[in-house]
Amino acid sequence: MAKKKAASKKTTKKASKNKAAKKAAVRKTAAKKSAKTAAKSSTKKAASKAAGRVRRASGRKVVKKPAKAGKMVYYFGKTKTDGDATMKTVIGGKGANLADMTSIGLPVPPGMTITTDTCAKYNDAGNKMPHGLMNEVAKNMATLEKEMGKKFGDKKNPLLVSVRSGAAVSMPGMMDTVLNLGLTDDSVQALAEATGNRRFAYDAYRRLINMFGDVVMGIDHEHFEHAFEEIKVRYHAEDDTDVPEEGLVELCERYKEVYRKHTGDVFPQNPFKQLELSIEAVFKSWDSPRAKSYRRISGITGLNGTAVNVQAMVYGNMGETSGTGVAFTRNPSTGENKFYGEFLINAQGEDVVAGIRTPLPAIEMKKWNNKVYEQLMRIKTKLEKHYKDMQDIEFTIEDGKLYMLQTRTGKRTGAAAVKLACDMVKEKLIDEKEALLRIPAGDLPQLLLPRFDETKKSVARVLSRGLPASPGASVGKPAFTADEAVERAHAGEDVILVRKETSPEDVDGMHSAVGILTSTGGMTSHAAVVARGWGKCCVAGAGDIQIDAKAGMFTVGGRSYTGSECIWSDALTG
Repeated sequence: MAKKKAASKKTTKKASKNKAAKKAAVRKTAAKKSAKTAAKSSTKKAASKAAGRVRRASGRKVVKKPAKAGKMVYYFGKTKTDGDATMKTVIGGKGANLADMTSIGLPVPPGMTITTDTCAKYNDAGNKMPHGLMNEVAKNMATLEKEMGKKFGDKKNPLLVSVRSGAAVSMPGMMDTVLNLGLTDDSVQALAEATGNRRFAYDAYRRLINMFGDVVMGIDHEHFEHAFEEIKVRYHAEDDTDVPEEGLVELCERYKEVYRKHTGDVFPQNPFKQLELSIEAVFKSWDSPRAKSYRRISGITGLNGTAVNVQAMVYGNMGETSGTGVAFTRNPSTGENKFYGEFLINAQGEDVVAGIRTPLPAIEMKKWNNKVYEQLMRIKTKLEKHYKDMQDIEFTIEDGKLYMLQTRTGKRTGAAAVKLACDMVKEKLIDEKEALLRIPAGDLPQLLLPRFDETKKSVARVLSRGLPASPGASVGKPAFTADEAVERAHAGEDVILVRKETSPEDVDGMHSAVGILTSTGGMTSHAAVVARGWGKCCVAGAGDIQIDAKAGMFTVGGRSYTGSECIWSDALTG
């Protein structure tokens, strides 16, 4: 009996232990589930906060569509299109819009986009290219080659590509574009034979060596510019387009010497090496001082990196039937419903934005090629109906055929934001609630921009006239470099930044100055676009002014002006 009781007690204790173990297991499982749910909730909250930051920075709602696990490259073209307009946080604004334009049937050269997460991986790994990236790029390049019927950097029928950056939020000039990647000493000959245009082929090659050397390898652009000026003098050429074929062949050799001198190496003759170094340059540009400055000034936070867009080249520099342009579907300064753009004949894209040559107004395209102009007007209407907002577009005409290279929501002044919102409500593109969201509170003070008294202005001495690139009025003393503008502005001085043209390196100086004046460039130049976005007074393309930045002076009308003399600029009239 005693034995039975002892056995019974043992059994009861064992059952009790088992029960307790089961309860503990249930509690552990519940804790795991709870932790998992909390982690998911935390991730969702973090993603929601990040998306909110993107929405606030861009002024438009951004819906985040997740990237496919492990996928680093998204293709766009007639063969297939992996991305769409909802994926701005994954493939950047430019990549998402390229995919979207392709999907709605616009003439977009095919290509691929490397994700913003891949950029973050590069930076997190201490500037090391993610494992397997270039294999994935090569796989997508094979698809691109098949679609284009050409081989990348081929010695017989070469496919060339461009490389551009593109974050989720538009950041003008974060990294300059690199065009014509894939050209080598061998493929330039093949391009000349394939097109029957040797001058065009060497013009494309000299541009690549210059852009690659400057943007990717960090060689000061002035070294290339100096070599080009010597060639122009030798061949009695006033403009770049006046340099003859033999001059461009010679220029390519001079550029390669500049490259070798400043890098200690020869210009890369392996197309995929050119591409890899260019992709890496885009990743590095995310943390460059100018990109950080732009994000700080514009209040852009919460983004993990930039995407990289690799796109098949189309050529605006093939002669008098080719060209390139930049435009806004409406006037970004006033909001007027009038196509507002500029173009250059026989040029490549960066020529317009950089302000190297002063472009022609888009309306003059009618005289040059009315068929292309009418097609562009139809695309303008289609884009506005699709995106329900003013668009900033880039396009190229290759031998009379139009291609769309980019669309994005256009930056605008405060006054333009109000008019655009009101007009688009009347046109039933947006409702009143959306219209109110389209006018950032920080832009409203721009409606109170300073103006000169017309009576007093009528008796003032006018030194030069340019283009009214960004409205307002400014009075200050000339500063000839961005660093000088920052230093003098911090000391309490009002300065006007005076440059031949501005570049992304100048953003701190542009922001510190009360006004901006350039001697070249137009209404869609870097200076104009950035100034408008900040509500900063800017006069562009004042061609009478000769600027000597090193000497700290500009000359106009036979007289020189230094940084100690006060000048004024009226960007309402130019």
